[in-house]
Amino acid sequence: MNLDFGRLLRHLFTSPWAVKQTFPASALQAIEAAIANTERLHGGELRLAIEGSLDGPQLWHDITPRERAGEVFSQLRMWDTEANNGVLIYVLLADHAVEIIADRGYGDISRDPDWLAACKTIEACFAKGDYQGGAVRGIEAVGKLIVQRFPAIDRDELPNVTVLL
Repeated sequence: MNLDFGRLLRHLFTSPWAVKQTFPASALQAIEAAIANTERLHGGELRLAIEGSLDGPQLWHDITPRERAGEVFSQLRMWDTEANNGVLIYVLLADHAVEIIADRGYGDISRDPDWLAACKTIEACFAKGDYQGGAVRGIEAVGKLIVQRFPAIDRDELPNVTVLL
C-alpha cells in the first residue's frame, strides 16, 4: 500500500458542500435538461454522477477514479437497460477527474479517441471553472457518440436526474 498524502489531503479538505457550491440548483437543472434533450436524439441512457471526495477506506485501498466510476455505474444500475446502452459520466471533484463508463453495448471505449476527447472537453471547461458548461458540453459530445451506436427510440429507461454522491 502506497498512500498518496497529497491525495489524502485533497479528499479530506473537499467538504461535502463542495458539490453543491460547484453545481448549484440552476446548474443541475441545465444539466438535466441537456440530458433530456440529447436523449431525444439517441437511444442510449445517459447519467451524470458527481462526487466530492472519497472516504478513508477508499483512499486507503487506493481506489482510482475509474474504479470508483465503475462502482457507481453498478450502484446506479446503469447496466439495467434492454439494449445495454447505459453511459455514466462520473466526476470526482477532489481528484479533478472525469470518467466515462459505458455498458457492453458500446464495446470497449476506454481507449477510443472520440470518447477520450469528450472527457477532455469536460475537463478543459472544469479547469476554467465552467462546471455547468463543461457538463453540458460533455453531455452533448457523449450524445453524438451514442447516436452512432443507438439511433433515436421513444424510450427512457433510467432517470435523467444528476446524482450527487
